[in-house]
Amino acid sequence: VQLVESGGGLVQPGDSLNLSCSASGFPFSSYTMMWDRQVPGGKRELIAHIGGGSNTGRIVYADAVKGRFTASRDNAKNMVFLQMNGLKIEDTAVYYCRVYIQRDYWGQGTQVTVSS
Repeated sequence: VQLVESGGGLVQPGDSLNLSCSASGFPFSSYTMMWDRQVPGGKRELIAHIGGGSNTGRIVYADAVKGRFTASRDNAKNMVFLQMNGLKIEDTAVYYCRVYIQRDYWGQGTQVTVSS
């Protein structure tokens, strides 16, 4: 299993970013994918859950990002995306995509910094 995130960067409050995660090593369309984030010294938190297999099309968001972030997947490209609009300073974190296949797998993460 390999997950590679990209698209992070330094932006100002109110700006947008689109994160990508490329997946390989497993039957991508069959598995639910997740986006997590972690602030320094904090716990990794789930922010979006993108259904796979029989749950394809079901997307659930954490309250902190609902209405601002949009998660999606492209099963033909084995990729998941996280469109982040209206970024706030508190969205600053390392963002990870994750899949659970007998255990959790994460990529290396991509840093998002929101600062004025």
